[in-house]
Amino acid sequence: QVQFVESGGGLVQPGGSLRLSCATSGSIFSLNAMGWYRQAPGKQRELVAVITTGGSISYVDSVKGRFTISRDNAKNTVYLQMNSLKPEDTAVYYCNSAPTRFTWGRGTQVTVSS
Repeated sequence: QVQFVESGGGLVQPGGSLRLSCATSGSIFSLNAMGWYRQAPGKQRELVAVITTGGSISYVDSVKGRFTISRDNAKNTVYLQMNSLKPEDTAVYYCNSAPTRFTWGRGTQVTVSS
């Protein structure tokens, strides 16, 4: 059973922008804080941004001021707007609850390169 469908990744030059989307079921979305995670080659998956059901937001220091997480309650979708992208942002990006409770989706690849 697919619980998360991530989309919006791609190849972008340094300094560019991308907007990621993650669709999930209403039962997951309405009851959980949602997070965006990323896993770079050879590294552990890390939590990048979190948005609670009440709208409280937090970010890992490396993306503060560049990434914005948001959620659309009507669409059961969480977004990650990524600006001023850097090569070190290259990773597969995933969404899940925060803390994680569900099976991971396939993720979406983000590659930042000139």
